[in-house]
Amino acid sequence: MSEPILQVKDLTVSFHLKRGILTAVDSNSFSIEKGETFGLVGESGSGKSVTARAIMRLIRTPPGKTSGEVVFDGDKVFELSAKQMESIRGSKIAMVFQEPMSALNPVFTVGAQIGDVLRTNLAMTKNEAKERTVELLRLVGIPSPEKRLNSYVHEFSGGMRQRVMLAMALSCDPMFLIADEPTTALDVTIQATILELIKDMIDRFGMSLLFITHNLGVVAHSCDKIGVMYASHLVELGTKEEIFNNPQHPYTLGLLNSIPRMDANEKWLTPIDGYVCDMLDPPKGCKFNPRCPKAMDICREQQPALKELAPGHFSACHLHHS
Repeated sequence: MSEPILQVKDLTVSFHLKRGILTAVDSNSFSIEKGETFGLVGESGSGKSVTARAIMRLIRTPPGKTSGEVVFDGDKVFELSAKQMESIRGSKIAMVFQEPMSALNPVFTVGAQIGDVLRTNLAMTKNEAKERTVELLRLVGIPSPEKRLNSYVHEFSGGMRQRVMLAMALSCDPMFLIADEPTTALDVTIQATILELIKDMIDRFGMSLLFITHNLGVVAHSCDKIGVMYASHLVELGTKEEIFNNPQHPYTLGLLNSIPRMDANEKWLTPIDGYVCDMLDPPKGCKFNPRCPKAMDICREQQPALKELAPGHFSACHLHHS
């Protein structure tokens, strides 16, 4: 087994708001090995994106507060100075954000934005940065890159904007990539194209990948290992084969049962009853207990810890603690 490039230990992220304290990530631990693709799955609001931002140390303080430990390539991220962290972002670890129109600056050309990253992190000259930008745009499949580098973000389609984001993320040859819902709001055909492009880039450059999504079908296609999150907690962790073939947490099973299947005898989906809890006023015990068909009295009193059921396969459920 290769050495982990990323280790997350007891990560907790909370936000102190006027209405109270919202714990977005609660004591989660996982690791990602070199060259591995790790999928973080869960409904909107489960804490996936906050986990990614905490790894990148992008949680604004206040109102955010982060505790626990993140070790990236041997460095304890939360102990680094701001300058040291800036030298890691982009050059060693990069992120493709969920919405390119928010992440990219609308008043600068695409070429200027990628070139700025190259000049800042790699000390390239203006001409060197321009040549490298053309190479990157061509690499991610943008036609006529010599012309399109002078275009603005609004002149690109949604799929092309994500290609630009990927080009920017790859610009400094990082060893670790975070992709936060990179196919959101794209049609199915474009989603498949972007997923294939990311997979190709990961394979080509030997990077590790943290892939954040609400779509289990996407991680089935792209990931080696999967972590399932619900309401701030990591509730199941295992290989792709274990999660899909032998799910152990009722929430994971519910997600799998809600996926449309071409070979299903019945055309109806099986939804998970109820709604995600109010994170400012979560239920006592396991946060999934109000929606869980197997909930017991202890589920309403105690939050279960992750328990290893088989080598590398963990589940946080009282069904496995008896």
